[in-house]
Amino acid sequence: MGFKPFLEGGIAAIIAGALTHPLDLIKVRMQLQGEHSFPHDQNPNPILNLDHNLPVKPNQPVFALDSLIGSISLLPNSSIHARSSFTRSVTSPFAVGAHIVKNEGPAALFSGVSATVLRQMLYSATRMGIYDFLKRRWTDRLTGNFPLVTKITAGLIAGAIGSAVGNPADVAMVRMQADGGLPLNRRRNYKSVVDALERIVRQEGVSSLWTGSWLTVNRAMIVTASQLATYDHVKEILVAGGRGTPGGIGTHVAASFAAGIVAAVASNPIDVVKTRMMNADKENYGGPLDCAVKTVTEEGPMALYKGFVPTVTRQGPFTMILFITLEQIRGVLKDVKF
Repeated sequence: MGFKPFLEGGIAAIIAGALTHPLDLIKVRMQLQGEHSFPHDQNPNPILNLDHNLPVKPNQPVFALDSLIGSISLLPNSSIHARSSFTRSVTSPFAVGAHIVKNEGPAALFSGVSATVLRQMLYSATRMGIYDFLKRRWTDRLTGNFPLVTKITAGLIAGAIGSAVGNPADVAMVRMQADGGLPLNRRRNYKSVVDALERIVRQEGVSSLWTGSWLTVNRAMIVTASQLATYDHVKEILVAGGRGTPGGIGTHVAASFAAGIVAAVASNPIDVVKTRMMNADKENYGGPLDCAVKTVTEEGPMALYKGFVPTVTRQGPFTMILFITLEQIRGVLKDVKF
């Protein structure tokens, strides 16, 4: 098992992760919509007049501000103290992004980017290196055939190992991304990924770094299997059909776009549960199944696809940048042996 595939995958993933970080942050905020991990009366500003930042007068139709993501919903005057789960959401990824910029500043879109870089160094470098290793081992040396089922199996294994390695950075990243949407009295205000990891260990124990690890591993298996297997398979189909060349940029773009869509559709439900568990305090959920049941019971089945638009919006560019960059790095390092 050579080091080069890990280096190539790590560099490509860091570039892709950093460039698409704002989209991932918006996705996390949207996935937390509707989750109330604190009593409603503890929210310092449950309902505000957005024009004047003052408490709403009785019997006045108001806009409700969801404290977790900046969701804006129209409330009837009789529902002044109703929870946002009973409102009609009028948000979009653009609205959430605009609200973050307006209330937290443009730099807030890159909250947790240091954790993203660390996560890609650990998670993506590992999964892509192991997938490449298994691909070389399991490809038929006579025919060059690497069946789709075998691709999926390699992706499942690579994703599981990569996720186990990268889970601490994943926990830190989710918390740092979600922090700006919490009430002031609940914000953790991590200074960096190192500060986040150190405080999590000190305050909650080392095991907290693997909070939601069962979900993270399962999500990573699904994402890696669908993403890498789809990319390789679509690329092979395009080349075999004469509609592309192995080194052609058009082939890379088409294959990576398809891989991003498939990965987003397959992983979004488990990603929602994972995000909520990682962001929540220990006592909020009894486990992944409890979190999923509560989410569906309180918000409906489609709650598992919250943040799907930004997930696709992020997965598409991320996957395209990832594989296009990876192919270019491979070309540069193809004659380098280490």
